Amino acid sequence: MTSTTWDPGQYAKFADERGRPFADLLSRVPATDPGVVLDLGCGDGPLTLSLARRWPYAQIIGVDSSPQMLARAAENDTEGAVDWLEADLRDLDLPGLAGPPDVVISNATLQWLPGHLDLLPRWSRQLSPGGWLAIQVPGNLGAPSHRLMRAVAAEHPRRKELTAALRRPAAAEPDSYLQILDRAGLRADVWETTYLHVLDREGEQDSPVLEWVRSTGLRPVLDVLTAPDERENFLTTYAARLAEAYPRTVAGVIFPFRRIFAVGHRPDG
Repeated sequence: MTSTTWDPGQYAKFADERGRPFADLLSRVPATDPGVVLDLGCGDGPLTLSLARRWPYAQIIGVDSSPQMLARAAENDTEGAVDWLEADLRDLDLPGLAGPPDVVISNATLQWLPGHLDLLPRWSRQLSPGGWLAIQVPGNLGAPSHRLMRAVAAEHPRRKELTAALRRPAAAEPDSYLQILDRAGLRADVWETTYLHVLDREGEQDSPVLEWVRSTGLRPVLDVLTAPDERENFLTTYAARLAEAYPRTVAGVIFPFRRIFAVGHRPDG
């Protein structure tokens, strides 16, 4: 995966909003008694721990490339319900972890991986008979939050470094995921949802959308701009443009967020 540095504390600020797509994804996975469940890109772990509560007799394995996130996940796993593994998802042999998996979940992770579409046929073949593959990816690289980020980066004195840092693969469109899973022999269920997150209802933050992207899309920029002055200059310009794109309303700051979901079921036998 990428060398981006992750901040578990910043990421957790919007845990409820980030957890909702995970719950919506899992609602389409009716596995009743899986033996092996993999969460690929488990992050700081609370959503992975919910898998252990749903399937208490399964072996749950959470995989991530970030040692910071995995350290926080292990701290939160006070009962040792999950096996945590640091690895690059592109190199994983899924059956090599604990045998052919019955459920594979990947939530808001694959958009960081170059060539992630090539992983899906391989993972589909590695499922156990009757197994499930469920993924969710953001479909918002064209949203103002990301377009403005790239625009400010292009105007910066370190534009070459920032532009390169922000160059990453976008999620595919829903029909691409459907066709890939279908060709891999899975029965596919694919859909998209645009959530209207209402941020900072109490009016306590100067730029709630900036606070959101600090934990995800903006991380590559923050890894480049380590000097306090140049980082602050970038954030000040970016925050001003975000305020125009996402004005405060009587309800709070409305932040539309498009997400793409795909669930594939491997037939028995």
